[in-house]
Amino acid sequence: MKSGLQRRLLLLLLIPLSVFALVSIYFDYQAAGSAALQKDQQLLRLVPLLADSVVAAAPVEGEAPVLLLAPPVEDFIKDRTGMAGFRISGAKGDFLVGESWIAELLPATSEPEFHSMAEGGVTYRIVAQRVHTVAGELIVQLADGSDARQQWLRLVLFKVLLPNLILVLAAGFAVNWAVTTALKPLLDLKEAVERRSPRDLSAIDPQTTPAEVQPLVASLNRLFGLVNAQAEGQRRFIADAAHQLRTPLAGLQAQVEAWAQAARASGAEGRITLSAEQILKLRSATRRTSQLANQLLALSRADASAIAAQPMQRVDLKDLCESILPLHLDAATRKGIDLGLEARPAQATGYEWLLRELLSNLVDNAVKYTPAGGTVTIRCGPAPGLADSMAPGDPQARTREGVFLEVEDDGPGIAPQERAKALERFYRVQGTTGEGNGLGLAIADEIARVHGSRLELDVASQSASGPRGLRVRLSL
Repeated sequence: MKSGLQRRLLLLLLIPLSVFALVSIYFDYQAAGSAALQKDQQLLRLVPLLADSVVAAAPVEGEAPVLLLAPPVEDFIKDRTGMAGFRISGAKGDFLVGESWIAELLPATSEPEFHSMAEGGVTYRIVAQRVHTVAGELIVQLADGSDARQQWLRLVLFKVLLPNLILVLAAGFAVNWAVTTALKPLLDLKEAVERRSPRDLSAIDPQTTPAEVQPLVASLNRLFGLVNAQAEGQRRFIADAAHQLRTPLAGLQAQVEAWAQAARASGAEGRITLSAEQILKLRSATRRTSQLANQLLALSRADASAIAAQPMQRVDLKDLCESILPLHLDAATRKGIDLGLEARPAQATGYEWLLRELLSNLVDNAVKYTPAGGTVTIRCGPAPGLADSMAPGDPQARTREGVFLEVEDDGPGIAPQERAKALERFYRVQGTTGEGNGLGLAIADEIARVHGSRLELDVASQSASGPRGLRVRLSL
């Protein structure tokens, strides 16, 4: 993390510095070009004055003509001592007077020509022109070694590139120190999280972290809270399951102990005789233990995180209801309950084995808590279209097909204030008779959540004595 931020910051600093350096070089070159153009204009103005400085021909042919430098030319050379000079040559380029180191140039026309030459480590800008003077046709040359354009590379090196290079190196060291110092609280936070025990899900104090990291710390604290709540829920679930399993197992053990004592009392040759009451108690305890184990397994399988990777499929709800009915028909017959089916063709997208578990739990609950001679009805079919619009009453609202599963009984029902708690694990409604573990509705509600829905608990019917029965519906 630290290395990545360092590289990023260095890159973000080096790119602007490089751009600034290139821009500076460009403007320096433009400035040097403007200065060089002004120098060329100055040389052009001085060339005619240098030609006018020849005041007479040489007394002897082949010697230097009589020369009286014009004041502007004389001042130009004096101001640039060692950096300027002139040369006057004959029409064929033979040297007459001036600086012999200035290269011989032979202009083809009378137009001035510019050239550059290096001498003594200095680059000179030279203008040469063929002119007519009182001494005849001559070639006059004027050299200037202070041309800014000829020196701009050296100026760029010492005034732009070298300072920027030093600045980049200094910035690299500064960024390294700054990043190390600025990231120390974040690195300390990382080490503190790494040193934590897997069981330590306490919140991190956001005041000990930089302001930029506090949103991350707040998100981590929320995550810790969710994980802690989930872990606490699992601990409660295990504790409740152990408590629920203890009761039927204790009853089963008591029955076995009673039979063992009876066997000892009957003598070595006697036979153990079991009463019908003892057999029924043993069967009840065994069934309750088996049901609890099956329900715990179903609740574990209905966990949304455990089945998220499994694909959903099309489920025929009518076939599902028709297959569930025979499984509970014997239990309903023994209690004299009228178990009926009102199924219309309907299909939904979901997990068939989970919907089967849901419907089986609802029917089992209804048969178990409905008194003898009561009625239990299984229903499924299309539901009214569900609005799929953001604003109620929107004329452009779309509707999507809905289906439902429903189990209705005329048993004692569940009071409105108890319905939310009835969906919790191991919760049994006050005053409920009969055996149960408090997991049937919890499993059904968990399966409903997996399918993006919730169980709807309502009164089955109204009578003269008040509301009666329970209707449990799942809309899909």
